[in-house]
Amino acid sequence: MNAPDRYERFVVPEGTKKVAYERDMKVMNAGAFTIQREDHTVGNVVRMQLHRDPNVLFAGYKLPHPLQYKIIVKVQTTSQSSPIQAYNLALSDLDKELEHLKRAFESEVAQRQTDYY
Repeated sequence: MNAPDRYERFVVPEGTKKVAYERDMKVMNAGAFTIQREDHTVGNVVRMQLHRDPNVLFAGYKLPHPLQYKIIVKVQTTSQSSPIQAYNLALSDLDKELEHLKRAFESEVAQRQTDYY
């Protein structure tokens, strides 16, 4: 009875940004991205992609509370890059990888269907 509606886990409320960035004032070239309505699945994938960038010194994420449907991704970079650049590059690379995976999957499905029939 006290559980929130299921759609609240996925639908971003009107007037709320999907991603917000906040610069870290204590650490050079560091900041935190708050991503609304996401969980460990997206957090871990983004973190691992950020680790592939040689300009990223630290990348981690946390889920503040199980009933708050957001993750916080923290990034620290070298002086040659900024957290925003590293984050954008990571998302761009993930988009390319997922597009490649989708094409490979669809190709394999089409091949199996022609072999089956």
